[in-house]
Amino acid sequence: MAKTLLLPRAGGELYEYTPGKAASFSVPAKPFTGRIAFSAAHVVCDPFADADPLHQAQIDWNSTLSYRHHLWSLGLAVAEAMDTAQRGMGLDWNRSKELIRRSIAEARSVGGRIACGAGTDHLAPGPHVTLEAVEAAYEEQVGFVEGEGGQVILMASRALAACAKGPEDYERVYGRILGQVKQPVILHWLGDMFDPALAGYWGYKDDLDAAMDVCLRVIRANADKVDGIKISLLDAGKEIRMRRLLPEGVKMYTGDDFNYPELIRGDEQGYSHALLGIFDAIAPAAAQALHALDAGDMDSYEAIMEPTVALSRHIFQKPTYAYKTGIVFMAYLNGRQSHFRMIGGAEGSRSIVHLAELFVLADRAGLLADPELAVQRMKPVLALAGIKG
Repeated sequence: MAKTLLLPRAGGELYEYTPGKAASFSVPAKPFTGRIAFSAAHVVCDPFADADPLHQAQIDWNSTLSYRHHLWSLGLAVAEAMDTAQRGMGLDWNRSKELIRRSIAEARSVGGRIACGAGTDHLAPGPHVTLEAVEAAYEEQVGFVEGEGGQVILMASRALAACAKGPEDYERVYGRILGQVKQPVILHWLGDMFDPALAGYWGYKDDLDAAMDVCLRVIRANADKVDGIKISLLDAGKEIRMRRLLPEGVKMYTGDDFNYPELIRGDEQGYSHALLGIFDAIAPAAAQALHALDAGDMDSYEAIMEPTVALSRHIFQKPTYAYKTGIVFMAYLNGRQSHFRMIGGAEGSRSIVHLAELFVLADRAGLLADPELAVQRMKPVLALAGIKG
């Protein structure tokens, strides 16, 4: 039986906590079919690389690719080299290229679905950056992903957000890139809570409805080149509004890590597919819930998904961009990697109080696969904060 831990609350108070039993998630061998579900996947840092961890941290390829096989084995698709992989926050374009190349090859080996982020992150925003430079940067990355045989997720561009003068600049850049792609792409609208450098995307800083109208114009003008759009605004109402306005055949992929159960379930006018960072952390539960949805068993769907929401809202609490720390911490607790180190030193981006609450919420959701192992893994993290016992 798992042993009791001393966990901290804000202010330094300690309390005893003993985890319960792990939930038994049973995922059928056949794939679920009612929804497409991408998990944005994290990368595992090589803790033994003798390199500057802030700027030159290396990837543990065996552990990183093994995690992708874990996701494929559950029937999930992989969204590669996205913000969950610390893209633009520790993972640069050069290392992203190797990650994309290796992951596409692994996907082929098992028939797994994969789509990969293409953006402009090798182009630093600045006063001399032009729209032509943004277009060239997008063309380079899109060309690389498609050259490797991957589907493109067209990521939002910090450089474009910095140099665009208004909505017409977004329409120009996206129109040019979408006119060149070989197969339909997934657009990615990432809110500034995930990346503050993207404030005012689509040309409107304080008017999401106006920004949405610009995005919809881009999609309608290029509908044959758009598989779907992922929006990460943490606003279910905005997502539903946009979902209902999409052209026929263009999918909505929810990126809402607060409200995903209801958005995936849908309503009488439609539903969202998924492209979620939280699915990295709750993969077994998500897969079983999607099978229940296929079977029309809404009670089971809700019973599985509902306990994961508190965990997800905690992991994605402000500052939202620090959520990657919680995703990697879950993989560490569950024995999917041997350590809690991250590229860029991002393991230090959340407090010990935050990690302790994450442990409790993961346990309540049945997502500690082996509670005894999780306790063993939690103890050295607590010890680093001066907590013994």
